[in-house]
Amino acid sequence: MENAKICQSCGVPMDGHGTNADGSESNDYCRHCFEKGSFTIPCKTVAEMVDFCAPLLARDGVFPDEETARKHLQEHLPPLKRWKTA
Repeated sequence: MENAKICQSCGVPMDGHGTNADGSESNDYCRHCFEKGSFTIPCKTVAEMVDFCAPLLARDGVFPDEETARKHLQEHLPPLKRWKTA
């Protein structure tokens, strides 16, 4: 159940749900990662997602610095739904 509370793409707590192709709310992905049934962040691998998200999370103060953000993401992204099948 814990996974339902975080985006299954970026791992950040849900602050708004993305939308499926039919316009319904996605239960798995946040509004930043998923829109109209497609991922808005074009990363194809966990490594690309870490490179994309770490600087943003550090900039926004979610983590004290990029290195800390990177370590967190490297540990927590791989088990998420989007990356399990990638």
